[in-house]
Amino acid sequence: MPRPRKCRQVCRLPRHDAFAPVGCARSAEAVVITVDEYETIRLIDYEGLSQEECAASMGVARTTVQQIYNTAREKLSAALVEGRPFRIQGGDYRLCQGERGCRGCCHREDSNEDPGCPWEQA
Repeated sequence: MPRPRKCRQVCRLPRHDAFAPVGCARSAEAVVITVDEYETIRLIDYEGLSQEECAASMGVARTTVQQIYNTAREKLSAALVEGRPFRIQGGDYRLCQGERGCRGCCHREDSNEDPGCPWEQA
């Protein structure tokens, strides 16, 4: 019997959970990225953490983070290369309550206002 999956700690949900290329056909099948995959991309690529630091923040093993990160990158690259939309939803996660390894990123004084799409503001 396989070991039960451990929930990954996520600091906050993404502000934007769907993206599509300009001119994308509405019928194009979207690539789905889970919230925990989004969190690994955010922590490693955006925040600049190592996989080990990311694992500590999410409360999982480094090898787990490596697997999640590799899957997320495959999905993102498929969406970019194939010109498909992608959505962020689902996954095995729980939202951070400011405990265990939280770097304070979920408690920053961010505006909760949606800045909107910069392309539509021009």
